[in-house]
Amino acid sequence: MNPAVEGYSSAVVDGLAAEERAALAADVAAVERLLVSNDALRDAMTDVTVPAAARRAVLGDVLAGKVGPGAARICAYAAGAVHAQEVPAALGWVAHRLRQIAEGQGGVQELLGHREARERVGGYAAAMFEDVSVTELEEIEDELFRFARTVAATPELRSALGDRDLPAEVRREVADDLLSGKVHAGTRRLVDYAITGGRPRDIVGTLDWLVEQTAVARGWRVARVRSGQAVDAEERRKLEETLSRLAGWPVELQVTVDPELLAGVHVEIGDLLLDATARGRLERLREHVMTGGWTDAGFGRVEREAHRAPRQAGPHDGEGPRS
Repeated sequence: MNPAVEGYSSAVVDGLAAEERAALAADVAAVERLLVSNDALRDAMTDVTVPAAARRAVLGDVLAGKVGPGAARICAYAAGAVHAQEVPAALGWVAHRLRQIAEGQGGVQELLGHREARERVGGYAAAMFEDVSVTELEEIEDELFRFARTVAATPELRSALGDRDLPAEVRREVADDLLSGKVHAGTRRLVDYAITGGRPRDIVGTLDWLVEQTAVARGWRVARVRSGQAVDAEERRKLEETLSRLAGWPVELQVTVDPELLAGVHVEIGDLLLDATARGRLERLREHVMTGGWTDAGFGRVEREAHRAPRQAGPHDGEGPRS
């Protein structure tokens, strides 16, 4: 199964009571049945020409208000995290896994390879990042970095956390004793899952990798918007909703007004650029004209031909200059 989906599901399940876990498992199983029975939805989810982000957004919209928010999150994430053809199987696996957890089984994380283990931890982090603010992400990033450096510089601690012969719960207790009451709750959750879901001997590397993932998530949570005109509250709300669906998680807007853009907006989210400004369209038109053979010489020929062509009388002929 896709390790990122496993990690993401684990994060959503964390902290739920037994009856909530049972309801979550039932909701995901219902979504799996819907996908099997609804040809149009199954075709949309398994269409290889549909981008992963679009599959995630579509399924999230379809499920909104019809199942619990946890089930909608997990199913939408799974739809975007696996290959299109694998979406039905992914939802089936998640439904089975959640049913096991609801019944008190399947608590032990299977030991995975280096890359797969980091993907699983990354999936857990992705779910957790959706529930924290940009300011909290900055705090978590700093705390993870400092803890990683402490582990790397302390042989005894590194040996204890990296000993795969020690039960995962014992290794978690070692970390919790050091971090309890001193760091953000999200930092503790990520460290705990790096221990239980990652590879023991890669603990320092996994923590450093989580620092990078937190920084990336922080960049994708801030949408830097330049607008040609002032953005009122309703326009801001709609723009925030649209960009959140595009990114796959809530984004925070940083809006600045730049009259030189004339109209429209220019958006940066992480490494994604969206230019919907009037100035941007004019620049693209100019580039298209210049690269399409509209040189000065070419324009001169068109102008000479226009002068030779018979002139048609216009509505302003004989009226003097236009106002």
